[in-house]
Amino acid sequence: MDITYIIIIAAIALLSWAVSAKLKSKFETYSKVGLRNGMSGAEIAEKMLSDHGIRDVRVISTPGRLTDHYNPADKTVNLSEAVYNERNAAAAAVAAHECGHAVQHATAYQWLTMRSTLVPVVNIASGASQWLVIGGLILGAASGVGGGYYIAIAGLGLMALATAFSFITLPVEYDASNRALAWLKNKNMLSQQEYAGAEDALKWAARTYLVAAIGALASLLYWAFRVFGGSRD
Repeated sequence: MDITYIIIIAAIALLSWAVSAKLKSKFETYSKVGLRNGMSGAEIAEKMLSDHGIRDVRVISTPGRLTDHYNPADKTVNLSEAVYNERNAAAAAVAAHECGHAVQHATAYQWLTMRSTLVPVVNIASGASQWLVIGGLILGAASGVGGGYYIAIAGLGLMALATAFSFITLPVEYDASNRALAWLKNKNMLSQQEYAGAEDALKWAARTYLVAAIGALASLLYWAFRVFGGSRD
């Protein structure tokens, strides 16, 4: 079974690398498509927030590449330096997407609320779950009895929570992109070419979350088989 796990992880890693590489390629391409309106990512973000009546969210610049995110704790739209300053289709797409999360927060979008609630727990669960499962197996979980078995079960529970979090993230990300694209289109912010680029870029960004969720599920199923299947050997 160990070789099976290695194959599964390698396949997921390869798929993740391919999608990430494609995403970077898409963003490089659409970073060369200048906006006819001449607006920067920061200006796009500020206008989207204003159009949605959101006055208590700040748009700030954050170091790094593809480090863009919305922080519900301090209500900030954090845009990477390139997105914050640049005036192209890729920057517009990312800026609007992150503002999509701010709109979700302002409207109490249920999936975002659920995701935010799970963040503290998942931060702990994702780091400890696999070690608990492995530790339980070493202590004899495969026999289906004893302390090792219950330790492994606890690890699987935490792993299941982290996996659920990955799948809860999907509607959050897809909805934020849909809100961004709807606003960009309805407000006539982009030309047809610019909009097509923004839509394609966000599509590939969403696929990175999909691959991550699939990987988390594959890992959970493998370790569950090791714990529950092993007890029947």
